[in-house]
Amino acid sequence: MNDRQTHRIRAGGRTVPIQRPDKVLFPGDGITKADLADYYRAIAPHMLPHLRGRPLMLERHPDGIDGPRFMQKNTPDTYPDWVRRVEVDKADGTVCHTVCDNTATLIHLVDQACITFHRWQSRTGRLERPDRLVFDLDPSGDSAEDFETVRRAARQLGELLDDLRLTSMLMTTGSRGLHVIVPLTGDTDFDGTRSFAQEIADILAARDPDRLTTAVRKQARGDRLYVDVQRNGYAQTAVSPYSVRARPGAPVATPISWDQLMDPDVGPRRWTVADALDQAATRPWGDALGGRRTLGPAGRRLAALR
Repeated sequence: MNDRQTHRIRAGGRTVPIQRPDKVLFPGDGITKADLADYYRAIAPHMLPHLRGRPLMLERHPDGIDGPRFMQKNTPDTYPDWVRRVEVDKADGTVCHTVCDNTATLIHLVDQACITFHRWQSRTGRLERPDRLVFDLDPSGDSAEDFETVRRAARQLGELLDDLRLTSMLMTTGSRGLHVIVPLTGDTDFDGTRSFAQEIADILAARDPDRLTTAVRKQARGDRLYVDVQRNGYAQTAVSPYSVRARPGAPVATPISWDQLMDPDVGPRRWTVADALDQAATRPWGDALGGRRTLGPAGRRLAALR
């Protein structure tokens, strides 16, 4: 229940206040903090399964998307006690990440002007064992022609993953490209999964070198699409499904089915806060997340392709 008079949202047995609910976060669209909270409350049943148990990096825009951006890893002491935290190792010590396990936490983070949620590829209790791979298909530009290259690359990658008998899923990023996500059993550490992902990316780029590259340096890519696997390292993050992006129109990173890939109406910013819930209700990934695989057999099949 959303009480506009007192600017409070009832979520999961808690009443979460929204400070300055009329603060406009998307000036060109008139979308306020209250509007953003309404979206996240509605999408929570679809989004929370992708957030639960994962350390988060929070992208905050206290003055809206035209103001300064803060990428927050450490959880402030001012957050309520009921907001879950997890302390993780870093190079020079530890950092206490926020974990979003419920709708109340989601709404509280929106109250902190968190627009986008970036998640780890592993969960608390098994932080060294990622349970998914992420391939970021990042085009050199933002035109319709550039996205046609993204479609082609996604189809090529999907076929390669099929050959390796790995389940794969697609997601628009709400920015320029697509993510291809592979659910894993979590039996391999980050070094192993990133190396595996890099091998796949190298094979993919070698098959279509005029259009695809794995070059990390932008100057070396030219106008080719970058097959990015860097999000598969320890403490690296990727945007969560159903996260809003800090761009005009409030586009949403949205799961799609493989059948939707070739739909000419589908682009990287096809869904927004206005209609992402409709897409979520179609269950575009079906039961694919249950198709987790170990990398051992896939690695042997990959070796045969080299």
